[in-house]
Amino acid sequence: ILNVSLESLIANLCACLVPAAGGSQKLFSLGAGDRQLIQTPLHDSLPVTGTSVALLFQQLGIQNVLSLFCAVLTENKVLFHSASFQRLSDACRALESLMFPLKYSYPYIPILPAQLLEVLSSPTPFIIGVHSVFKTDIHELLDVIIADLDGGTIKIPECIHLSSLPEPLLHQTQSALSLILHPDLEVADHAFPPPRTALSHSKMLDKEVRAVFLRLFAQLFQGYRSCLQLIRIHAEPVIHFHKTAFLGQRGLVENDFLTKVLNGMAFAGFVSERGPPYRSCDLFDELVAFEVERIKVEENSPVKMIKHVRELAEQLFKNENPNPHMAFQKVPRPTEGSHLRVHILPFPKINEARVQELIQENLTKNQNAPPATRVEKKCVVPAGPPVVSIMDKVTTVFNSAQRLEVVRNCISFIFENKILETEKTLPAALRALKGKAARQCLTDELGLHVQQNRAILDHQQFDYIIRMMNCTLQDCSSLEEYNIAAALLPLTSAFYRKLAPGVSQFAYTCVQDHPIWTNQQFWETTFYNAVQEQVRSLYLSAKEDNHAPHLKQKVREKKRTLIVWD
Repeated sequence: ILNVSLESLIANLCACLVPAAGGSQKLFSLGAGDRQLIQTPLHDSLPVTGTSVALLFQQLGIQNVLSLFCAVLTENKVLFHSASFQRLSDACRALESLMFPLKYSYPYIPILPAQLLEVLSSPTPFIIGVHSVFKTDIHELLDVIIADLDGGTIKIPECIHLSSLPEPLLHQTQSALSLILHPDLEVADHAFPPPRTALSHSKMLDKEVRAVFLRLFAQLFQGYRSCLQLIRIHAEPVIHFHKTAFLGQRGLVENDFLTKVLNGMAFAGFVSERGPPYRSCDLFDELVAFEVERIKVEENSPVKMIKHVRELAEQLFKNENPNPHMAFQKVPRPTEGSHLRVHILPFPKINEARVQELIQENLTKNQNAPPATRVEKKCVVPAGPPVVSIMDKVTTVFNSAQRLEVVRNCISFIFENKILETEKTLPAALRALKGKAARQCLTDELGLHVQQNRAILDHQQFDYIIRMMNCTLQDCSSLEEYNIAAALLPLTSAFYRKLAPGVSQFAYTCVQDHPIWTNQQFWETTFYNAVQEQVRSLYLSAKEDNHAPHLKQKVREKKRTLIVWD
């Protein structure tokens, strides 16, 4: 028996200074003849999971964990219960780490005390763990997804509509997880299967599973930086994410899952933290900028996909275990058979005042110790490729070019007053305007005519232009990215016809009933676009020679911040 008070052990643990991230090690002792080690990760932005993720999949299975993953991303309440407190902590940590690069921003309580069970009735989303002794109490909850870690099941109430990952990402993720967690599945039906494929050891298996989710987020958020809008730069940058443009260009306007993710608190934090163009970067930034095309190519090649997953897993493993040779640790263990004793001493009552006193003494000793800080290496964040549709769309280039040519010809005939040719091409041009490229072409062509001072129209020309504008605006729904409607807006107040001497009718009087003009999100997005353009023109076109010497450095800093947005 060690002659050390429990208060001293607690105080020594609470007063221990943890070094900053960067891969450093620190040996410390609680004062009980022990020698223990703190190993910091290389990057504190990457979660540290040990084997908790692999254990969660072992306990619940692929489909159940994917359901919980979708539940936390769409801000549902998730509750774990188990007879083991350690498993509750591991499960909560594993589920939160799968969200990386997003961060969970709601109540997160791995072990909920019995006195606080009423927290489970709160209206906010949460990730909470409770002991199985309260199993009968928690089954009365109507809006909580309950996961039984010991039984390997989850219960989703009927009142909850759980949104799923969009296809083909859902199928790809399930297939990748099956190959990693069940490597023999691919050859299970062979008459003469090859020698049994061994699973990776638990720590590496944990990182391989996390690598699958890292690839998933890289595909899900591919091109997100092209939808960031810088709407204020001083005193601190304020960044807005153009959600409707992102959903429209990804072809996921009607996808319930991604819409909920983009509207969630976790994604708002993601934009705030990762939006600035000059900051420290990590594995996700490299993956989403440079590896998305590789991931897409590997979709139909399991061998290449597994190779990439293992490359990412090695980086995640090295982040948690940067030093291959760990320092020797010594932790006294109970004597053999001590748990079989009949007479077990009761757990001693802790003297709270004594603990506080000892903690204060230790903190006083450590006052002169250097603070645990680490200088972050900042760089310009790689922008990566632009947003593309998540589905491979087979389009005919010839047909697209032909439709654009029809629109251009029709507009030329209108302004050249060739009525017969206009009547022939107008129906085809109106059909072509169902496509986004043709609508963009219309705004570009009309803009050119405004620049050429050809905005005054006769009655026939005015009617034709109004028909084309109305046809274009019919497809600018509240879920589109609004670029076309925003481009048409100044044109509607540029084109007009004379009704009588001194009386003119502008185009906006004939298109003002479209619902797009009553959509608040349209005006917000258009305003943010205009602000960003003004900010760009203010700083990027600034001549340093025109500024006083004391302002030159400030201009350089602003230009460095803005240059990546251009």
